[in-house]
Parts: sequence; structure tokens; C-alpha cells
Amino acid sequence: MSSGGAQKLLQGLHTAGSGPVGRISSAWCCRFRAEPRTGPSRALSGPGPGPGPGSGRGSMNVFNREMKRRQKNWAAVLEEGHQYDYLRDEVGSRVADRVYDIARTFPLALDIGGGKSHIAAHLSKDVVERLFLTDVSQQTLKLQRQSEIPTQCVLADEEFLPFKENTFDLVVSSLTLHWINDLPGALRQIHAVLKPDGVFIGAMVGGETLYELRCSLQLAEVEREGGFSPHVSPYTAVTDLGNLLGQAGFSMLTVDIDDVQVHYPGIMEVMTDLQGMGESNCAWNRRSMLHRDTMLAAAAIYKEMYGSEDGSVPATFEILYMIGWKPHESQAKPAKRGSATVSFGDLSKISGPGGTEPS
Repeated sequence: MSSGGAQKLLQGLHTAGSGPVGRISSAWCCRFRAEPRTGPSRALSGPGPGPGPGSGRGSMNVFNREMKRRQKNWAAVLEEGHQYDYLRDEVGSRVADRVYDIARTFPLALDIGGGKSHIAAHLSKDVVERLFLTDVSQQTLKLQRQSEIPTQCVLADEEFLPFKENTFDLVVSSLTLHWINDLPGALRQIHAVLKPDGVFIGAMVGGETLYELRCSLQLAEVEREGGFSPHVSPYTAVTDLGNLLGQAGFSMLTVDIDDVQVHYPGIMEVMTDLQGMGESNCAWNRRSMLHRDTMLAAAAIYKEMYGSEDGSVPATFEILYMIGWKPHESQAKPAKRGSATVSFGDLSKISGPGGTEPS
């Protein structure tokens, strides 16, 4: 790649509204490998020092929501933009699987940030009878896929849901909550629009997402420029998610993790795909571009530290899945503290199979 082409690519990675900077070769394919996490997750990255330019939403203002809207609009009008939908389709299908695990039919459901119906495409009318689909990007809503579920599209910001309380039996969301400035407030809004005994099923990227890209860029910047700036957005840690759901009022919580690993020819393809997904960094404190020497160093570090034998490099997406119910009197409740009638110390006295005493 020429110097001018590299500079154009790098600038476009962090600037909404720029033109396409390249195409992915059809000679390679993405391979998904979902594995359980065994290592610790990172802590929740805190907000910036104060509101961004032109913001009046208080101190918790990490992301430029207007830029994110422009990024998603730009990605939606890309020629052959469907080639970047593989991650959203995969995670959307896993969210739909969790909906099927609940043995009931939902008369009215809401998909927050649903985009092109990445979840609804995997659901049937036997499970969801009617669906409202929201997204902050009007261009993305125009690409909504047809499904057998009657669907109404609503242009709405995920931070401000325009629905009355106690409206929906089911709320789902996939890969959109990580761009919300006030995640606790968004979860409270989701809780409010749910009917009693309604359920929220969501998926968002976690703190270990793109750790290969993050480390490579940081090491390259330290080597070439003597310091580093954030180029990958801050994400929520799994250790915080359960607390956030509980504080929002949800009960009977379930949180689990999947790692989805995608293999690419190199770092340029990783960043180009992120741009095509509308997932470029939109934090207020991001740098507008990278120096060419730093980018070349990052590409070399990426291959050296994480490269596979076939020459590809992995990009790991840590996906956090969450399920929470709006409380209702019909739901099972934990027994009162101190109401137990058997002690764990008595377990040793229980007879084994056939009346034999345990050894």
C-alpha cells in the first residue's frame, strides 16, 4: 500500500462520513471459534473528565453519539455492505437461541438497536407475534430484512426509548449497548418498558474485546512516539454487568460469556471490517489518525505476537450475554434468611444408594 493510501485509510478509520477505503478479498473467510473464558476480565473503563463538546447530558459522556450515528449511516450505504454482517448475524442467532429457551410466546417484543433484523431473522411468529425494531441509523433501518414477524421500525436513540412503561413482553438487544454513555440509565429504561414478568435478553461486547489490536497499537505507539492514546473504545467488564442489571431492578439474572474469534489477513483488514460494521471508535478522547510508521509497526507486532501458522491474525470479540426478568408475584422467590431446616453439616449423615453409609 502506498503512503498516501495508508494515510487515507488511517484517517478514515476514525472519521465518519469518509468514503470507502478498500474491499476485503473474497479469497479469505472468517472462522468462528466460541470458547469459554478462563482468564480474568478487565475492569470497567471510567468516563472521561467531563462532557464532550456540545453535550448537556452530565458527566457520564464517553461517546460521541452523533458520530456513531454517522458511522452507522455511512456503513449502511456501502456497496456490498452485507459482507460485514457476519459478527452481528452470529451473535444475533445466539440471542435468538436464548429466546427459544424460554417456553412461552411473546405477544409484543422490542429489538433495541436491531439494525437489519439480525435477531428477528432467526425468530418465528410462534415465539414473537409482533415486533418493534429501533435503531439510531435511518439508513440501517431501510435495510431491515423481511421476516414472518409483523415488524414496525422506529428511528430512536438507544439512550432515550420513546415507549410507555409496561408495554413489552420481551426486549432484546445485540451489539449496541456498548456505545451507550449511560448504561445504568439505559437498563432502567428497558426495565420500565417491560411488563411485569417480562424478560430482557441482550448481548454486548466485553472488556477483553480486540485485546490483540489494543496491545499492538499501544506497543507500536510507545516504540515510535514515546506514549500511547486510546484507539479501542472502553468496554464493560463482566464483573460489573450483574450489578448493573440488579441496580436497574431486574431479578433472576443470568450472565454468561462467549469468545468469538475471527481470523483476518492482517491488521488493515481488521480495522477495515470494523469500519464496515459501523464499529469505529467514537469516544470523545480518540485520536483522529495514526502515523504511518506507527501503523506499520503495529501490523508487524500484531503478526509477531498473535499471528497464526497460515499467516492470518486473530481478532477476539468477548460477547457478554445477559438475561434479566422484571419482578412479578408469580416468579419464584428465594427463601427467607435463616429458614433452612437442614444444615450442610448433616450431609455426611445421609445414607448412600441402597442404604449404605457414606465412607
